Amino acid sequence: MRILVIEDDPDLSRQLETALGGAGYTVEAAGDGEEGHFLGDTGDYDAVVLDLGLPRLDGLTVLRRWRAAGRAMPVLILTARDTWSEKVEGIDSGADDYLTKPFHMEELLARVRALIRRASGHASPLLTCADLTLDTRSGRVLRGGRPVELTAHELKVLTYLMHHAGGVVTRTELTEHIYHQDFDRDSNTIEVFVARLRRKLGPGRIRTHRGRGYQLDCGAAG
Repeated sequence: MRILVIEDDPDLSRQLETALGGAGYTVEAAGDGEEGHFLGDTGDYDAVVLDLGLPRLDGLTVLRRWRAAGRAMPVLILTARDTWSEKVEGIDSGADDYLTKPFHMEELLARVRALIRRASGHASPLLTCADLTLDTRSGRVLRGGRPVELTAHELKVLTYLMHHAGGVVTRTELTEHIYHQDFDRDSNTIEVFVARLRRKLGPGRIRTHRGRGYQLDCGAAG
């Protein structure tokens, strides 16, 4: 899952990148509102962590421009402003949630998980697909009640497919959501990860739609 962090405090930005990256997310960061707006306007993100007090373009303006342009990714606002009216303004401008500084990183991670779940239509932190279960809090995967050991990249691919279970996900989409922007991407490696997942999850679980992409089939028990 791909997260955009827009925060002008270098120390906090690094902390956010480290925490989100450690939780298995692919993280990209911007240090001002103009760069952040451009990335959010041109990239495909599963969630955005957006500071309000940004240089060059403030966070509320960034958010309003995204929403006016039809950009619908979930946005968590970070703010040092603690008045109820400013929080209301943020929500009314299109934010999905807010967190007041200072905050505990575990709370931010929980809120990001919840935003991503809701955006893909899941209410529970446990994602299920036939006999597969993925705990989004721990990254633990069970198949028929038994643990499945996955590499970091295999887990990223499966997590994205689980959030979009039943739909067809293109190879390009998977590549964009598991690799950093500046990583030397090779979309052919997606085929390798999918092949490994098929061996671990069982035949028929991940379908290939030639020329379109991959589909996690929740009607099949691997």
